[in-house]
Amino acid sequence: MNLYDSLPDGAPTVFGAEAVGSFAYDVLTVDVPVGSWIPSLEIARDKLGCTYFDWLSAVDEPGTGFRVCAHVVSLENHRVRRLLLRTTVPHSAPSLPSAVSIYAGAEWHERETFEMFGVVFSEHPNLVPLLLPENFEGHPLRKDFVLAARVAKSWPGAKEPGEGADPEGPKRRQMLPPGVPDPNDWGPMKGQLPPAPARPARTPRAAGAAAPARRPRTAPAAGDAAGDAPAEPTQAAPGPQGETPPRPPRRTRSVADGSASQATPAAPAEPTPAAPGPEGEADAVKPEPQAPRRPAPRSADAPWHDPKPAFEDPEPPAEPETTDPNPNPNTDNGGDA
Repeated sequence: MNLYDSLPDGAPTVFGAEAVGSFAYDVLTVDVPVGSWIPSLEIARDKLGCTYFDWLSAVDEPGTGFRVCAHVVSLENHRVRRLLLRTTVPHSAPSLPSAVSIYAGAEWHERETFEMFGVVFSEHPNLVPLLLPENFEGHPLRKDFVLAARVAKSWPGAKEPGEGADPEGPKRRQMLPPGVPDPNDWGPMKGQLPPAPARPARTPRAAGAAAPARRPRTAPAAGDAAGDAPAEPTQAAPGPQGETPPRPPRRTRSVADGSASQATPAAPAEPTPAAPGPEGEADAVKPEPQAPRRPAPRSADAPWHDPKPAFEDPEPPAEPETTDPNPNPNTDNGGDA
């Protein structure tokens, strides 16, 4: 069986008694002590076939140290197998042997880790800064590194209330990100700023307070005409305690009925003169009662208004007409009447 297949349970057998194997973020991870760092890299290259070096970096773990990680890959037999080797160096003496003799590609990765975290890689051929400008002091990726630019100089633009065009306006206490100290404790304005007022806490809702009731929505009754205009709400009489009940809900319409603006208005009925009375005086003209309003005619372009079957049954074939060989029923074939 391949040694790679025995991991992570077989990590002590492969990398030593103090090695601990696990799967972290779907990657095989093995933690080894500092003294086993170089032998573990040799085992990964020679015995596990991890000949491809991917990257090397570190993570600042407060209270623990700097966790140095090396990611190597095995590409044998057209299979990609990843391995993450990790070790931890203390904050007081961050030093680790260089891996350049095993993986040549680790040279500039170790230079960047030394520059950003301050981890010293012994026996490195050229351990000099890689990215930062000359005379830069400190290691930016450490958790205790102070971002001096955020304290010494204000950022352009109005990012918070009271900044920008109205510096004298009311402002709230700014939220400081990690690594940015209080300007009153560190920087050129140290001890010159007033104490920041505490922000008032949000007032919680009183226990048992009833939330405002929502107005219910009801469907129209079955006997209501679809084309009628929505009934106007009537002002209800106040209750015994002077409270006015909520307004009645509005009536709804279906999609087929359309809105009230699409209803066809009914033509006004013309008054018809009544017959004259016995004294020759015409009675008062009485208008005819109007017929109830009908819903607007539906459009014929919608398929559900003129339903048709998906396919029609074929018509039965017509029966062929038979010709009588003897058109005259009173005569026989070939005989006289």
